[in-house]
Amino acid sequence: LPFSPPPRPINKLSLSEPQTMTSSPAMDDLDSALQCLEVKLDGADSSPQDMLENLTAPELNDYLKIFRPKRLTLKGYKQYWFKFKDASISYYKSKEESLGEPIQQINLKGCEAAPDVNVAGQKFCIKLLIPAPEGMNEVYLRCENEEQYSRWMAACRLASKGKSLADSSFQSEVQSIRSFLAMQHTNPNTHTDDSMSINTHSLVSPRYSKKYRAKQLTPRILEAYQNVAQLSLTDTLLRFLQIWQALPDFGISFVVVRFKGSRKDEVLGIAPNRLIRIDLGVGDVVKTWRYNNMRQWNVNWDIRQVAIEFDGNVNIAFSCVTADCKIVHEFIGGYIFMSTRSHEQSDTLNEELFHKLTGGHEAL
Repeated sequence: LPFSPPPRPINKLSLSEPQTMTSSPAMDDLDSALQCLEVKLDGADSSPQDMLENLTAPELNDYLKIFRPKRLTLKGYKQYWFKFKDASISYYKSKEESLGEPIQQINLKGCEAAPDVNVAGQKFCIKLLIPAPEGMNEVYLRCENEEQYSRWMAACRLASKGKSLADSSFQSEVQSIRSFLAMQHTNPNTHTDDSMSINTHSLVSPRYSKKYRAKQLTPRILEAYQNVAQLSLTDTLLRFLQIWQALPDFGISFVVVRFKGSRKDEVLGIAPNRLIRIDLGVGDVVKTWRYNNMRQWNVNWDIRQVAIEFDGNVNIAFSCVTADCKIVHEFIGGYIFMSTRSHEQSDTLNEELFHKLTGGHEAL
């Protein structure tokens, strides 16, 4: 593009003066931005304080409780003053100390935010999986009420996508979370009949049947029923799918494996974006590895062993106990293939790449 003449006051060019510059999309965007800036700066009713607020990114500030799970320790939440800005959260001992250095600042870009909520029990927790060189760090945030939870959960979801509170979708995200919480409210006009006989064993998993008595499960089952009692069959199925997809373990397949160098069997969880190592005895998450940190994976078909290399010289190897290693290989290759595709793409399916990532001897 040719150099433009010396700048003149915006929107004060003479109409009779010939335009020497050629129009282009880049220059049109620049002109629009300058006009928008002029309108903001020429506002006679805007005070310096208002202008400062407009130029300052929005924040969330509140007292929350945080918990970091560690092995061989009891669960305990500690309360701190939290500040959410851009795509990071910082926490301090108190509000008065928030002007100084935080105890810790956590970047949420690329994290996973899952709900851990029980409205009847007034439990409003946010489960965060923070990317780290050695895998994923697990952090829980506990809110006091629904309103606080809705705002902070929406902020965490936006931050996981690299967006700040200034994004236009923040309010719609908050409203979506409020609607989800409203599903779990019991209808106040209904009452439960303690004499009603319910076969709880056919409605809950064996794990919960052993952990709780029928008298404890019956009110919860009736509460869940009242949430959908007035809905049509289609709406009820959609409600079930929404709640099912919101579960922390949704979309994860589990395989019993034996890691190289270990003498005991463990569980490998295969999710669409990560691998999870789980203690078979107690069910605790030991380690997590994300696919975007994976450099390569190989399968030794002779000894049926899968070897994976991650960034930071992290290498793991395991043999499958309850499934063929080909299944694990197909899961990993399939999820990586899906991650290379975009919803906006209209091109044809790359079958060659798919078979290369998921195939066996012939593809490797």
